[in-house]
Order: sequence, then C-alpha cells, then structure tokens
Amino acid sequence: MKLLAAATLSLLVTTSAFAAIHNVEAGPDAQERLQTALIEAEPGDTVQIGEGRFELTDGLSLDVDRVTVAGAGADATILDFTNQQGAGEGLYVTSDDVVLRDFAIENTTGDGIKSKDADRITYTGLRVEWTGGPSPDNGAYGIYPVESTHVLVQNSIVRGASDAGIYVGQSDQIVVRHNVVEQNVAGIEIENSYNADVYENAVSQNTGGILVFDLPNLPQMGGHSVRVFRNAIADNNTDNFAPEGNIVAGVPAGTGIMVMANRNVHIFENALTDNGSASVMIVAYRQPFEDENYNPLPRDVVVRDNVQNNAGYAPDFAGGAELAAAMGGRIPPIFWDGNGSGIVVNENTPVLSLGLTRPGQPVTEARPAPADLRSDSVPTEPEAVVLPDSMAFANE
Repeated sequence: MKLLAAATLSLLVTTSAFAAIHNVEAGPDAQERLQTALIEAEPGDTVQIGEGRFELTDGLSLDVDRVTVAGAGADATILDFTNQQGAGEGLYVTSDDVVLRDFAIENTTGDGIKSKDADRITYTGLRVEWTGGPSPDNGAYGIYPVESTHVLVQNSIVRGASDAGIYVGQSDQIVVRHNVVEQNVAGIEIENSYNADVYENAVSQNTGGILVFDLPNLPQMGGHSVRVFRNAIADNNTDNFAPEGNIVAGVPAGTGIMVMANRNVHIFENALTDNGSASVMIVAYRQPFEDENYNPLPRDVVVRDNVQNNAGYAPDFAGGAELAAAMGGRIPPIFWDGNGSGIVVNENTPVLSLGLTRPGQPVTEARPAPADLRSDSVPTEPEAVVLPDSMAFANE
C-alpha cells in the first residue's frame, strides 16, 4: 500500500512538472492552430489564447481531461464565429476537470459553449454574445453544460440566446453565481437537475429571468432541490423571440422567476422589479405526455423574504389583459395556476391563483381569485451546494 501511494504521488508530481502551456495568437490559420492546441494538450496543460479577434469558420472541441483554456479577458480575446459554417457549437467540451476562462465567443450559428458529460467543469470570466441583439436566428444556448456532476458558472456575461443564456440540464451539484444575463429568451434555466444554487446574478431584459423546469422524456427527470436567492431580476419584458416549438417559446414576456413541475424550490431574498407579467410564476407542465414516470406538478415551492416592486401590469398570456382589467389594472405579483402541493408564500406579497386542479385543464375553466399561501409548515430548505476543493474557484 505504501509503495502504491508513493508511486501515485510520484506520478502526480511528474505530471505537474511537465504540464505545458500552448500559446495561440491571433492571425492567419488561427482555426487550425487553436484546434491543434486543443487536440495536443495533455492532462494538466493550459491552452493560452492571446489577445485579439480570432475569425473562425468551424466549431472547436476539447476531449482531454484536466485542461485549462484561458484567454486574456472577455473583451480582449474574442473568438468570432460570424462566418461559421454549419450549425455546431463554438466550443464543445466532453472531458472532466476542465476550466474555461477569460475569453469571449461571438455569433455562433449554434450554441456558444456546450459541455456534455464533463464533470467538475468551471466556466468563469466568459462572454458569450450574439452582437446583433435578440433574434430567433441566434444560437439556442450561450453557456450550456448538460449531464454533468459538479458544475460552476460564474462571473460571465451572456446576451442574445434564443433559448437560454445560461442553461444547466440533467446535472447534479450546480452553482451559478455572479453572472450578467440579458436580452435572452430565458436568462438562466435549471432544467431536470438536482441540487443547484443560483445566486447573486444580474438578470434583466430577458423574456423570462430565471426558469426552474422539469420536462418529460429525458434521461434524468424529477428535478429537485434548487435555491434561487439574492439575485437582481429586473425589467424582463423582452418579446419572446424563441423559434416556434421550443419549450421556452411559451414563457410570457415579463416573467421574473418561473417554476414548472419542479420539487423543493426555494426562492428568497431576491430583488424583483418591473417584470410585467409576474415576479414569480408557479405552474404545472401543460403539454400532453406519455411518460408514466413524469410528475407534471410543482411541489414544495417556497417564496419568502423577497423585495418586489411593480409587477403584473402587462400580463403577456391568454386572458391576461382582461384579468388585469378586472382587477384594477394589474394582477398580483405572484401567479400560481392552482396545481401542485406544498406551495408556500411567506411574505407580504399578493398571490393570484387560477384555481386549476389538474395539469392540462383548459384555462377557460379557471376560477381566478386571491390566495393566501402563508404557512408555518415550510418544506425544508435544500442544503447549500459545496463543490469539490479540487475545482478551480469552487469555494471562493
């Protein structure tokens, strides 16, 4: 055993000692030189991308563990995909223990940066942007980790995604913090995932600010244990520009936070301002489905101690304008369709319930009325997500 431990330590020291830095500068053949560096990198290496604009025509990929891809800053190192051929990602990562930091990706045809089955991955100091502003022709996702355990997205900017600026799907142990997301359809989306902390983000000018969804027919379902707290969520009134058929195409403009068919979601200490449809929407999944293992209802959703101002003045859903007119010009800032259980609102904010009692029930059967959802019996708050110390910036 001692010999094995000594050998392992020796291997680690040797690997660290020979870690290389692969420098890639802007200029001719940048596409080939950058992709070659990503291919030739070995575990422990850094691909260092220099300052300047890199005009790229094809997506990049990385499949080597323990590699750092670093630029000189999100406004200094720009990977420009304006002339990209095909509909792929700007950068696609399929390896573990990767750090992506301090560079920008612009105008990809498909997603900005996607990682799949990439555990202990860190996104930090990035900018992903479609510079022409909101358009259904933009890529769907800006920062897009899926099917992973231990995900950190921080200190990054995403603008213009036609689905979600930051999307984490079918993953576990997630931290999304200190980001700026604006002019996307959804600012931040946590979908079919477990154990996520979303906090201290600036979320504005999206269609919907923060979405916590669970959908059927995916390899991982039963999303649960999500905390959304201390975010600034303001003016998310951009017209929905998602391509027809996308699930987020149904998100009303003016949505601050939306919880759909998820369990044990706690929303607290956020500042919610000027969201025209609602500060918080809690709803069931309404589309037909055949998956017997899927639960379309929201359960154990807690809303408490938020600061809210000026919501519900322009509800962007069928019958919303008529409902607002009947209620004196606006609807209450917290909107519940009436489905689900364990829905608690422990703050001095009015709640509107549509009075629906089953998923997919026609809205024409709604019986809208104020609801008092205060309760002394509050579902237990999920524990804070603690990422492994081995991850860069994990527990700053």
